[in-house]
Formats: sequence, structure tokens, C-alpha cells
Amino acid sequence: MSCYFAKNRSPAYHLLQLFLSCPNDNILTKNRGHGEWEDPDVRTRCRILWRKPEQLASDIYDWAEANGYINSVCTVYELHSGEDINGMSFEGADEELLRRALSILEDQGKCTIFKGDTSSEDGIKFF
Repeated sequence: MSCYFAKNRSPAYHLLQLFLSCPNDNILTKNRGHGEWEDPDVRTRCRILWRKPEQLASDIYDWAEANGYINSVCTVYELHSGEDINGMSFEGADEELLRRALSILEDQGKCTIFKGDTSSEDGIKFF
């Protein structure tokens, strides 16, 4: 997957610059938790996060409340690519990150995740 950043226009660009300028041991502490090692034992690949999973979880729940999804069901696909999520912080989010945010909500008792035929058809009921 290739990433392109508008120079000096996005926080992701600044995180990339930080990543490139820091020694491996300091990358995750200097960017205040907006990064994580994909391979923690070797520390050669770092995922830079636009939003932390906890922040995405909060954003998703706020969206569910604002759009009448409390006590209703939507799919993972709708959270990723649906018409109602245009401009939201989780629009087009990496599925693993999206699922981590949903797991946080599930642990907080704010949703339940139901298995669908495919991962994008998994359902989420918000409480």
C-alpha cells in the first residue's frame, strides 16, 4: 500500500517526517501514541495512526448516536464506506483498526458485533 501526503498540509505528513527523523527507539514515544510497531520484536515496520483506536471508538459511537443507530444494526461495510460516514474520521479506515475500535466499544458495553457471511457483512448493534 502506498501513501501520499500533501506536504505540510496534513498531520499524517508531519507524523511521517517525525518517523523518518527519529531513531527506532523513540518513534512511538515522540508521536504521543499515534504509532505502533507492526513487528515489535524487530522494530522495522511502524504503523502511523491518524486517530488512536480509543478516539475512533468515541467517534464511531458519537456517529451512531447522531444518526439514530442506537438500538439498530449496521454493517462493518457501512462504517467503512457507507453514505452516512462521509467526512467522518473513520471513513475508509483500515479494517483492523476499525475492528479494534469496535472491540473497545464492545468491551464498554456500547455495541455487540455479529458475524456475517463475510467480514464486511459483520453487523454491529449499538446500545
